[in-house]
Amino acid sequence: MSFTLPTLQYDYKALEPYIDAQTMEIHHSKHHQAYTNNLNAAVDNTELAGKSIEEIFSNVSKLAPALRNNGGGFYNHNLYWDVMTPGGPAGPEGKLLESINGSFGSFDLFKEAFTKAAVTRFGSGWAWLVQKGDNLIVTSTPNQDNPLMDVTEIQGAPILTIDVWEHAYYLKYQNRRPEYIEAFFKVINWNEVAKRFKA
Repeated sequence: MSFTLPTLQYDYKALEPYIDAQTMEIHHSKHHQAYTNNLNAAVDNTELAGKSIEEIFSNVSKLAPALRNNGGGFYNHNLYWDVMTPGGPAGPEGKLLESINGSFGSFDLFKEAFTKAAVTRFGSGWAWLVQKGDNLIVTSTPNQDNPLMDVTEIQGAPILTIDVWEHAYYLKYQNRRPEYIEAFFKVINWNEVAKRFKA
């Protein structure tokens, strides 16, 4: 079994004006494809062939950097595409909203914490909303690390992420990362986030 680049559930231009079509096309068809190809090359003809990406992450500290970097790049982008959609709900609802309010005090305070994690991630990386037991936690990781890996400070089940590598936003926003993060909130697929949340 090999890993495959997912087909997006929307067109490259569907998230405009918030995320532009050119960035989407390059990001998905070039960057994500490269991580997928390199991950397959790294697991081919090894004892990891046939294992799930989650199984690989659980022991990634003992594996070659190519597996950590390309496995993370493969998984993280899969989640990133899934948690965006054109014309989605304006915000979380139901049990997810209740949990956000309980964990952060309010949706606005969650947004503030998530934005801070994304803005202050030095260099390239990701910000995350993670479920750990009954709690929701905001965290960030460098490079292509994620909270499923045994190398990360905060581990848990990722339910929302934003890519803050420059290739995710530089064509449209240049060095204005906070502006990109604000735009990202306009295209979050809260229905998908809610599906990943375990009440």
